[in-house]
Amino acid sequence: MNDPVEATRTYYAPRGGMPNPKTRAHDRSVFTNAYAVIPRGVMSNIVASFLPGWIGCRAWILARPMTGFAETFAQYLIEMMPGGLSDKPEPDPNAEAVLFGLRGDMALEIDDQTYIFRPGSYAYIAPGTDWRIINRHEGRSNFMWVRKNYEWLDGVPAPESFVTHDDDVPLSYMTEEDRNWATTRFVDPGDMRHDMHVNIVTFLPGGNIPFAETHVMEHGLYVLQGRGVYYLNEDWVEVEEGDFMWLRAFCPQACYASGKEPFRYLLYKDVNRHPKLRLD
Repeated sequence: MNDPVEATRTYYAPRGGMPNPKTRAHDRSVFTNAYAVIPRGVMSNIVASFLPGWIGCRAWILARPMTGFAETFAQYLIEMMPGGLSDKPEPDPNAEAVLFGLRGDMALEIDDQTYIFRPGSYAYIAPGTDWRIINRHEGRSNFMWVRKNYEWLDGVPAPESFVTHDDDVPLSYMTEEDRNWATTRFVDPGDMRHDMHVNIVTFLPGGNIPFAETHVMEHGLYVLQGRGVYYLNEDWVEVEEGDFMWLRAFCPQACYASGKEPFRYLLYKDVNRHPKLRLD
């Protein structure tokens, strides 16, 4: 894009707390067999989860494998209090992960190498990797955690873990004629070692997906910045920063940026593997 746009990147993190008891029990939450919308106002104290092995931390679990919902991944929004930490965060040795920083400064250790993890930081953690994280910020820190059961290929090794930052990865424009729609690809799409991509999609104000995508990948979308209107199956839904969307495989989808700033979201999708022919 251009320097002014890149300079305005922000990463929304929830504030927690309790809802105002005088408000009506109504929000933009939607759950259907094709998609779900979890608005940011839902992420309050009363729906947070506490996890074994996480000290001074809590999570909003946004997606998990279950009948009629997400099938290939789980997605958490983690909040760490000052000094919060986990020395053994992942209980499943076959799980791979992507972490994405939203707020605060954390120390992320992967295989004895320590990284400063801050808003916009991105980490891919390979299955079976030893990692830990601690909040060294004076306030609360937040990051997104996407977990997936890694699907091995015969003769193909798992990808290596790595850490990078949103600012360090160039934008890929969807078309050179219309530079209002771009993707930040943290992994080469042609790298068959990877069975999931977690990218950032960016639309400038007025930018749009001009057709209803319908495809085999399922999605988890967390809105990092701005506002948009999303076409989900047969409905147009307004979303804003801090909202989460789940889209089932083959759910028709399109969108346009409706605010005065870039509309950006973190996008999960399963890739590079044959569909399973039998349900486990």
